[in-house]
Amino acid sequence: MTVDDTAGTDAGRERLRRWRLVLGGDAADGTGHALSGRDAAMDGALTALYGKKEGPSSGRDRTAGLGASAPSVARWLGDIRTYFPSSVVQVMQRDAIERLGLSALLLEPEMLEAVEADVHLVGTLLSLNKAMPETTRETARAVVRKVVEDLEKRLATRTRAALAGALDRSARVSRPRHHDIDWNRTIAANLKHYLPEHGTVVPERLVGYGRASPSMKKEVILCIDQSGSMASSVVYASVFGAVLASMRSISTRLVVFDTAVADLTDRLDDPVDVLFGTQLGGGTDINRALAYCQSQITRPAETVVVLVSDLYEGGIRDEMLKRVAAMKASGVQFVALLALSDEGAPAYDREHAAALAALGAPAFACTPDLFPEVMAAALEKRPLPVPDAG
Repeated sequence: MTVDDTAGTDAGRERLRRWRLVLGGDAADGTGHALSGRDAAMDGALTALYGKKEGPSSGRDRTAGLGASAPSVARWLGDIRTYFPSSVVQVMQRDAIERLGLSALLLEPEMLEAVEADVHLVGTLLSLNKAMPETTRETARAVVRKVVEDLEKRLATRTRAALAGALDRSARVSRPRHHDIDWNRTIAANLKHYLPEHGTVVPERLVGYGRASPSMKKEVILCIDQSGSMASSVVYASVFGAVLASMRSISTRLVVFDTAVADLTDRLDDPVDVLFGTQLGGGTDINRALAYCQSQITRPAETVVVLVSDLYEGGIRDEMLKRVAAMKASGVQFVALLALSDEGAPAYDREHAAALAALGAPAFACTPDLFPEVMAAALEKRPLPVPDAG
């Protein structure tokens, strides 16, 4: 069936309309379909970012039509929010920042008020933190706070529930006091001792929870690589750090690093403060960061260390691996995450990842939705739910 054959039907016209929007349209696009009204406006917004024009070198070089002025970009941002769903708007904004070099315009308050806030935009703002004028800083904090609050709403309840259950199970004792007996689990553990003639279970083994005490409190150290490639991971780690810090049964420490190390634990009550305390970019010295974390461990058997890094080590590789081995030998639960984001594994040092796996610390990318399960497994000292690499 040819284009002409399909053009007369409603389905055919809709198909041509969609192809016309995808192809960008000119006399040679092959659809013969003209756009008008809302479709023409959508096409204009797409052309401004992804448009094509004749070029002397290749004939059809990609270029863009937003220009470099804040007013034209602000109008374009308003247009795409009008014509496209939020998920598409976020992708187009990201492409505009990367393809057209619009980062500098994000330093203007009017621009920040026009954008659709998401994790990637927060990462871009944090990378511009040093260059940000005071007139923009408060607007930028408001944008970051909106994203952080949305993430907390999405992640906090499930995280607290998963970790509270893990903490309860890890604190279970076999000789509980009467008020600490878990009767449901006690009955389940003693069903083989059911006496049918008496219609009852004789509990030979009691199951319960120990009373909370400082000696039972778990310690979690989040050690976060703040090099530029880890921007989304830094955002998510800061949110999770704040959630963990809000749990009385967990003592949480947040450490960020590049070639230097910064302990941001005192800011964990406000993840926005944590994020603006990071300095995205620069080199990486994992060994130095782990040395600091190691110095903060007082109860190895009750401690979980979570390293979030792409493992490109600028420090001393052998020393880094020796520190991991020493921590694990002392009883520390060590978790290595190549990323903590929705994007999957970034480029990473495969040799270092293999070396960690040989030490019993597999390195893998972790989504925010999986992180509570990973932490629960670490707290209970059971195998981590490593995603299938396939």
